[in-house]
Amino acid sequence: MLASIPFSVEAMSKCSLTVLVVFAATGLVIAWLNHRLRRAQEAQRTTAETAMAGAERLDAILDTTVDGIIVIDARGTIEAFNRGAEELFGYPEHEVLSRNVSLLIPSPDHEQHDEYLARYIATGNARIIGSGREVTGRRRDGSLFPVHLSVGEMRIGGERKFTGMLHDLTRRARLASELGASEARWRAIVDSAVDGIVAIDTHGRVEAFNPAAERLFGYTAAEVCGHNVDMLMPSPYREEHDGYLSRYMATGRAKIIGSGREVQGRRKDGSTFLLHLSVGEMTIDGERKFTGILHDLTDRVQMEGRLAEQAALAKLGEMAAVVAHEVKNPLAGIRGAVQIFASRPGGGANSQILSEIVSRIDALDQMMKDLLLFARPPQPRYAPTDLVPLVTTTASLLTQDPAIRDVDIVVEGTAPPLPADAEMLRIVFHNLLINGAHAMHGKGQIRVAVEAGDSMCQIAFTDAGPGIPTELRDKIFTPFFTTKSRGSGLGLPTAKRLIEAHKGLLVIDCPPAGGTTIVVHLPTARA
Repeated sequence: MLASIPFSVEAMSKCSLTVLVVFAATGLVIAWLNHRLRRAQEAQRTTAETAMAGAERLDAILDTTVDGIIVIDARGTIEAFNRGAEELFGYPEHEVLSRNVSLLIPSPDHEQHDEYLARYIATGNARIIGSGREVTGRRRDGSLFPVHLSVGEMRIGGERKFTGMLHDLTRRARLASELGASEARWRAIVDSAVDGIVAIDTHGRVEAFNPAAERLFGYTAAEVCGHNVDMLMPSPYREEHDGYLSRYMATGRAKIIGSGREVQGRRKDGSTFLLHLSVGEMTIDGERKFTGILHDLTDRVQMEGRLAEQAALAKLGEMAAVVAHEVKNPLAGIRGAVQIFASRPGGGANSQILSEIVSRIDALDQMMKDLLLFARPPQPRYAPTDLVPLVTTTASLLTQDPAIRDVDIVVEGTAPPLPADAEMLRIVFHNLLINGAHAMHGKGQIRVAVEAGDSMCQIAFTDAGPGIPTELRDKIFTPFFTTKSRGSGLGLPTAKRLIEAHKGLLVIDCPPAGGTTIVVHLPTARA
């Protein structure tokens, strides 16, 4: 028994050591687990704090952003409504949460929104989700305003959500409206301007061409815009313009830009006219542009011409009065003496010479009469005048002249009597018929067509002659210009003066087929 005691003590010692080791290991495990738990708790606390800080930052961002932010679920129910949205729509957040977002939408989109959202959920066919566009919002007070809406889609906890970003476009819309009104106002000013306005770029291409410019040049804006402005200039300015513009762009030395001067314009039909051009320079979006203001000087030139003509006629009238007094009477005496010599018997060859002298004196006397008639300021004595009988009577008297007895004068049309000086019109009609007969060398037909209008009556004299050469048409109303071997050159100028004294017009047309038509326009009532 004593022998077994050491064994038991040794066994107990080994058992105690094992328990001690197990206990120590258990303590270490518990300590390690406690350490891990504390770290996990600290990490969780840190994560929670970070998440909370992030959420607070996100809330701060959402609440301080100027634009509205709205979050809805798949049924259109509002789940978030930031301060920007509150300011946009006038609703506090608590009034819209859990309500349908369509309350912020005016008709007809108000009634269609839920259907559109349901269709998108079912089909995935998006009209605005994933993009943006301009829409109309409705405030709490019922007023409408323009907004830009961009919609994004997200999933939270497996549920689909939609976020709308809304930017107020009220100020932009107002500015656009004001800009549009300003542009319309300036456009109306430019379009209603009496003077032509043409804008070009630095290459000379036309960018604007107002209605007055269309009337000036005979081109439409569509025919001119995009083309070089030199199409509106005659030579040599047409060929020089681009070089001048390039030189100005390179050197800054201007000849007309910033000032104005008189220049020649060229119409669509090739005719030229005098105009005053003033050019200004401007910059639009960093690009230099030039604006030309064009004032038609045709009326001024015509007025100057009329004033010069009146001054010349006044001088001519003074001269004609002197000539009539100093020359006409002695001519009558010379003619009488020559006739006496010619009537003596036995004159022979001298009689023919004396007859020619009388003929020349008569021609000179007629020229004196024409000169006096032309130089005297016409003062019509108005009385109701029937034009058709007046033309017919004048034609009948002319056909008694042996030189034009083979001319057939046909008078057509009717017109009511109009206020006019019959004697002055007789002189005009006589002159026009004589000119037509001479153009046909005394043979052919002259048609006279009388036609009455509302305010004007026209009498057209058409002959079958060769017409008037183009180079002579601008000269035919010039006093003393004539293409006849014998003639004073005062017939047409006198006719023109007498018709203008009636506030009428005398217009000449030469068709390409030949012949000449002279149309007399007379007002049907006194001006």
